[in-house]
Amino acid sequence: MSETGDYEPPKVWTWDKESGGRFAKINRPVAGPTHDKALPVGKHPMQLYSLGTPNGVKVTVMLEELLARGHSGAEYDAWLINIGEGEQFSSGFVEANPNSKIPALVDHSAETPVRVFESGAILMHLAEKFGEFLPEKAPARTETLSWLFWQMGSAPFLGGGFGHFYAYAPVKLKYPIDRYAMEVKRQLDVLDRHLAENAYMAGPDYTIADMAIWPWYGALVKGLVYDAAEFLQVHDYTNVIRAGRTRFPGANRSGAGAW
Repeated sequence: MSETGDYEPPKVWTWDKESGGRFAKINRPVAGPTHDKALPVGKHPMQLYSLGTPNGVKVTVMLEELLARGHSGAEYDAWLINIGEGEQFSSGFVEANPNSKIPALVDHSAETPVRVFESGAILMHLAEKFGEFLPEKAPARTETLSWLFWQMGSAPFLGGGFGHFYAYAPVKLKYPIDRYAMEVKRQLDVLDRHLAENAYMAGPDYTIADMAIWPWYGALVKGLVYDAAEFLQVHDYTNVIRAGRTRFPGANRSGAGAW
């Protein structure tokens, strides 16, 4: 990327060097494993391969909430996947998630283990398996899924967009930082307006939509990611801040929540 903003894209893009930034050494334009290494397997029904990122925290909160409600089938072994060292590109992890992103879950409760990847899919799998945190009928179920998928579509603008250009990129560029800061503040305003009138994201009950949203946006308004709280003036979003302090059980469950 040009530091002066006068970059002219070639007719055909080629990958000829690392782009710089925090994750430059592991980013590449191809999929598949880079090395052979099997994933460890513990003794519990659920095998979680993850890291304490916002996406990883979602599933940990869900499993802890299920255990708190007495579901012994949610017992799990948690295995650290160090994405900074490229462990997500091992043959074992790629088998669990061909997209090489954490988290990945392998459910060993059935005769044939089932892999589940993408955090939203894992939350839905566990919610449906144990009959918790996802209403069975519309409109509550529809509202829950709408907010769950809102997070799936919105958070990349926060993380890969704002977070990258504000905190991780090798050079600071005004246009992308302004562009993504504007979008992140719009998203916070969406949440703030909604939470002014609702106890939880899908209405009166705590659901997987809350578990998906708060590790991202809760960490943001508490200043725990990107060191951007002052820059984004997060104190303006009083309903988001208040909700995180008073309403979300997963915030305090075994230290797993972002709040």
